[in-house]
Amino acid sequence: MFPTYDVIVVGAGHAGCEAAVAAANLGCKVLLATMNMQTIAQMSCNPAMGGVAKGQIVREVDALCGYSGIVTDHTMVQFRMLNKSKGPAMWSPRAQSDRMQFALKWRQMLEAHPNIDFWQEMVKGLVVKDGRVQGVCTGMGLEIESRAVVLTNGTFLNGIIHIGEKQFGGGRAGESAARGITEQLVELGFEAGRMKTGTPPRVDGRSLDFSRMEVQDGDTPAGKFSYTDTPALGEQMPCHITYTSQEVHDILRTGFDRSPMFNGRIQGLGPRYCPSIEDKIDRFSEKTSHQLFVEPEGRDTCEIYVNGFSSSLPEDVQFKALRAIPGFEQVKMFRPGYAIEYDYFPPTQLQTTLETNLVKNLFFAGQINGTTGYEEAACQGMMAGINAAMAVKEAAPLVLKRSEAYIGVLIDDLVNKGTQEPYRMFTSRAEYRILLRQDNADLRLTPIAQRIGMQGADLRMDRVRAKQRSAAEIETFFRNASVGPDEVNGYLTAMQSAPVAQKVKLYNLLLRPQVDIASLAAALPELQHFLMPFDPEFIELAEINIKYDGYIRKEEEMVQKMNRLEDVHLHENFDYRALTALSAEARDKLARHKPRTIGQASRISGVSPADVSVLLIHLGR
Repeated sequence: MFPTYDVIVVGAGHAGCEAAVAAANLGCKVLLATMNMQTIAQMSCNPAMGGVAKGQIVREVDALCGYSGIVTDHTMVQFRMLNKSKGPAMWSPRAQSDRMQFALKWRQMLEAHPNIDFWQEMVKGLVVKDGRVQGVCTGMGLEIESRAVVLTNGTFLNGIIHIGEKQFGGGRAGESAARGITEQLVELGFEAGRMKTGTPPRVDGRSLDFSRMEVQDGDTPAGKFSYTDTPALGEQMPCHITYTSQEVHDILRTGFDRSPMFNGRIQGLGPRYCPSIEDKIDRFSEKTSHQLFVEPEGRDTCEIYVNGFSSSLPEDVQFKALRAIPGFEQVKMFRPGYAIEYDYFPPTQLQTTLETNLVKNLFFAGQINGTTGYEEAACQGMMAGINAAMAVKEAAPLVLKRSEAYIGVLIDDLVNKGTQEPYRMFTSRAEYRILLRQDNADLRLTPIAQRIGMQGADLRMDRVRAKQRSAAEIETFFRNASVGPDEVNGYLTAMQSAPVAQKVKLYNLLLRPQVDIASLAAALPELQHFLMPFDPEFIELAEINIKYDGYIRKEEEMVQKMNRLEDVHLHENFDYRALTALSAEARDKLARHKPRTIGQASRISGVSPADVSVLLIHLGR
């Protein structure tokens, strides 16, 4: 009935979809197994992609020929570039998506790929022989053979949904939990844990009074995620902002005695940076209000997502509290918020390829590794799919360095440090933020996609080369062109910048914090004429390169120093316990993690700089 597949991907959420695409675009025959074909790429929580650091990840996935950015551009209803008041290392794209169209576009793109087949059924176990995965076993008892398997089970592994004092099995509202995989993996020697996440109530937008809320419009003109020729966003939909109050908090507190979070029924840890509303008012009891983002679920629905009001309190308490929020006085609720507990596997049991240490050619990606967020899941899925394909082809794996991508930072953090709570990416987690900007993800990663043979990378590289050439041409012009006081002093005065007494290079003017290319070009017709043929994205890259040249070079020097440690390899059978000069904790952690390089060893929690020095001395360095 089935052929032998190169790669089977279990789960069709954001991680699973990207894993399937990555392996298929590397020439593998892929089977995407899901419990429900109608929920492929479902936005289970908020209808949005990107955000702080997450937007950088989506652009990185796109630069590696993934589909998340393309799908987002085709289906978004609003676009905003966050943190524009800060430096370019902090600029983060975010899009409000049409939830139904997002899932539909993903399904269309997957079904259009000739290397991807589908199977709708629960996968209850793996076929493992001699320490190597050889396929999956379905709920109906079918065995499907493959040379590699990627598990992207999301919140479905033994999932339990909590609403007040009620609890029932489920991986998502209205969908069954997946059973069998956790138990088998534990039997194979894996360590499992429990985590918790939650979602807010969905409400009827027709019942809201938006005049009582703050309007949050998108950027004009709207940006996009993909470096490909995706359509420009037309009419944008507004989001709105409102606030809780002391009255709302008091109503919510009346349900605390029935809260599964406070009465001990929920054991798993929830996301620190996206807490439930009851957690927020408990932990930050001194605050009398919290901000709520009122977000449309799409163009063709009145359903509204109440971002910031995640809750597992009883339905009646949620409803009463909602009606005390400005603009929500007549609110109608489509469904209450809920919490969900699920199994995960501490990611220290993985290699940096996302292959498991215990079972060959078995890869984990997404929430099974303890992460939270569509973007974090998507990039793990992509890397797991790539490395599953590489394993099948017996080719060298792809491991991105911390200096190459936020994706590299995320996976390195997970594998070396682990996580006891849902891991979310932030710009602060990356030590090379100026190098890992959202505007240059294609320059960093598309050459890698081409090198490994990713389908579509050759065409993308034409644009990368054009971008590099254009930015270099613009920078050269700024270094060589000069302007006199009579040409530029009026502009400088208007910009509250000191006038010049003699001719000055445009390059030196642009180094001033008050000066930017757009306003300077508006004041200098010759510059405006020169810039006219260039793509605005290319001009932006040149401006960042000029303004932040010193910082960029400094970070590049830091990378070179760190790469020296990354190039010092450690043998897989290195006997750390025999090296008594190491601290006891370091011996234990190094023996357990078996790092591949000194750089990787240095990032393991509990390994000190002194321990690293001991290793270097032992290796004769």
